[in-house]
Amino acid sequence: MAAISLGDPRLNRVKAPRSPHQHHHGVVLDEIEGLLRVYKDGHVERVPVVPEVPCTWSPEPDVVSRDVALDLSTRIWARLYSPVGSGGGGLGRQSGRLPVLVYFHGGGFCVASAAWTCYHEFLARLASRAGCLVMSVNYRLAPEHRLPAAFEDGLTAVKWLRQQASHGHHDEAAHWWCGRCDLSRVFLGGDSAGATIAHHVAIQVSSQGIPVSPRGVILIQPFFGGEARTASENIPQPPGSVLSLVASDAYWRLSLPAGASRDHPWCNPLAAGGVPSLEELSLPAYFVCISEMDILKDRDMELCRAMRRAGKSVEVAVHAGVGHAFQVLGTSRTSQSRAQEMIAQLKCFLNR
Repeated sequence: MAAISLGDPRLNRVKAPRSPHQHHHGVVLDEIEGLLRVYKDGHVERVPVVPEVPCTWSPEPDVVSRDVALDLSTRIWARLYSPVGSGGGGLGRQSGRLPVLVYFHGGGFCVASAAWTCYHEFLARLASRAGCLVMSVNYRLAPEHRLPAAFEDGLTAVKWLRQQASHGHHDEAAHWWCGRCDLSRVFLGGDSAGATIAHHVAIQVSSQGIPVSPRGVILIQPFFGGEARTASENIPQPPGSVLSLVASDAYWRLSLPAGASRDHPWCNPLAAGGVPSLEELSLPAYFVCISEMDILKDRDMELCRAMRRAGKSVEVAVHAGVGHAFQVLGTSRTSQSRAQEMIAQLKCFLNR
C-alpha cells in the first residue's frame, strides 16, 4: 500500500490537527495530504489514520501472534503469526513444520506499521487460511531513513530468521515460533512498497550468497515508478482512491536518495543500465498480484513480461474491479470477495 484513502470508513476520518506548536518546526517542505508533512527543520509529522493494535489482539481465534526485536541498534521489530492446532492448548501446537512468509507492509516507504489494524487482520487471516507462519517486519521509514534502509532491514530480517530457526539460539519471545519454521519453504512477500522491498531483498539474497534460499516471492501490487508515464498512470483516479499519481511521486521523492530521479533502479528496475540485469539474477518463482483499477497496473505487467523474457518463473493474478490495496483497505463486497480470492491463491503458492 503506497497511500491511504481518507474516505475509507475504516480509518480515522480526521485531518491532521494543527497544534499550537507546529509553527516551531518552520515551513512545510513536502506533504502527502492527510498522511505526512515534512518540515524545514527536519521534523516529520505522520497522521495516525489507521489504529495500531497489540499483538495480543486476536482477529482469528486459531492464530496467535507475538512481537520480537530484530535489531536493537536500528529498532526494527517483527510481528510473528502462527496458526494453532485444532486441539488448541497453547502456542503453535499445530503439528509439523510450516512454510514461512517474511512479509513487508506497504506505505510508500514513508508511512504504516506492522501494528496497523488492517495488516494485523489480513496477515492473521492469511496464517489461518494458508496454514503458514508469518513474520511481518516493521522496517525503518523514509524520509528519516531513505532507501536503501528498508532493503537493509529486510535483509536483516532474513538473516535473523536463518539464525534463530537453524542454530537454536532462539530469542526467548520467539522460540515457540522459530521451532516450527521449515527453512526449505521460506517465502518473501509484501504489498505495494513492501512488495518492492521483497523484490530487492530477493535480489540481495541471490547476489550476496545469503544462506537462505527463498522458495518464492509474492508481490502484491508492487510499487515501482519511472520518469515516463504509463497509460494506467495517466488515467484519472476517482475521488478517494488509495493511490494517486501525485502521492506516488511524493513517496518516491521522499524515499529515494536525495537528488535521484524515478529512473533510479530501486524505483524503476527496467531502466536502462540497471545492474545487475534480470538475466544475470538467480531468482525463485514469483507470484504477482495486480489490481485492474490500480495506476500501477501497466508498470507491474511490464515487469512481469520482462522477467519472463529473462527466463524467470512468474505467475500473475489480475483482480478485476478493484484498486490499490483493496485487500487491506477495501470495504465493498467486491473488495472482500477479491481478498478471499487472493488469500486462496496465496495459499496455493505457499503450499506448492
